[in-house]
Amino acid sequence: MTQKPADLSNWRTAPHNRWSFTHVGDLIPTAAIAHGPAQALPPGEALDLSQVKFGEGSLASFLENASTDGFIALHKGRVVAERYLNMESVSRHILFSVSKSVTGTLAGVLVADGTLDPDAPVITYLPEVKASAYGDCTVRHVLDMTVDLSFVENYLDTQGDFARYRVATGWNPPNPAFGGEGLHEFLATVKPAHSRHGEVFYYVSPNSDLLGWILERAAGQPFASLMSQRLWQPLGAESDAFVTVDAKGAVRTAGGINTTLRDLARFGELMRNGGRANGREIIPASWIEDIRHGGSRQAWARGTMSALFPNGSYRSKWYKANDADGSFYAIGIHGQWIYLNPAAEVTAVKFSSQPDPVNDTLDLQTAQAFAAVAQAVR
Repeated sequence: MTQKPADLSNWRTAPHNRWSFTHVGDLIPTAAIAHGPAQALPPGEALDLSQVKFGEGSLASFLENASTDGFIALHKGRVVAERYLNMESVSRHILFSVSKSVTGTLAGVLVADGTLDPDAPVITYLPEVKASAYGDCTVRHVLDMTVDLSFVENYLDTQGDFARYRVATGWNPPNPAFGGEGLHEFLATVKPAHSRHGEVFYYVSPNSDLLGWILERAAGQPFASLMSQRLWQPLGAESDAFVTVDAKGAVRTAGGINTTLRDLARFGELMRNGGRANGREIIPASWIEDIRHGGSRQAWARGTMSALFPNGSYRSKWYKANDADGSFYAIGIHGQWIYLNPAAEVTAVKFSSQPDPVNDTLDLQTAQAFAAVAQAVR
């Protein structure tokens, strides 16, 4: 039997991640998100990335130097640039925290049909977490990352709560020191920080795993089939997606969704077009308008990520620059991005295997690179 190039102990570290980010299903149990009939992505006027000036070189050289695995850009719904540097067109790449934005979008579908109330207390759906930090917050607090809790998002932690969380999700090898709890059991133990919900943007992944659990409970349906029926099939995805699950079957909606590059571009284009694809409204336009124009700038400014978008805000798992073009983003660690620019009619996606989970300098450069694409097609 051929030895795999990575395992649970090293799959998120370089150089192993260059293989593992497109082979997650070989390492972690998953649930399939079935696609239906595919909607074509038509070609547009090709954009030569080697001729787009960026920094001291070109956009093409930036992508090559930024651990890019795949990149695609659409203008007015047509593919103008598509590159595969460390994956194939059929490869399904892990989204990491772009998964949060997908999950937040699916929440909007359930809100529109009355299945989910964003202003309801979390314990309306999940009484199991009553004794945790989630016991007195609302679904809206979860959606907007304004839950007051003591958990620290430390990707390099090996002994504390974040390491325990990763073991519970099935993303790290079992650790006897943490017991055999699953993700849902872990979420029920997250402690408050003894401040107030709703005042500070505080980014932690357990919120978004909790959201996936809320959606399942509200809809009475497993997340994978819910996403397939309400989002993945209607938008015209051409390949099945999948999501990682823990040893007890709980889905990792904070970071475990995996898709092809083109299918994530289809999802981004759906968002840019106000929730419409294939002649029908899939995501309520009102939910996307709320993402684009809602969210507290004050809460964002009180958080720790304001350097990325100094005038930014965050709504329903999406980042907003609040710039002149109305740009908004989905962002994941190790360099996963969706960029949406309504004014320039641009959708772009970048898959990456950056060595570090977070690189603030590279994040700023990537946001500027997307803006360069928008400028090039105007």
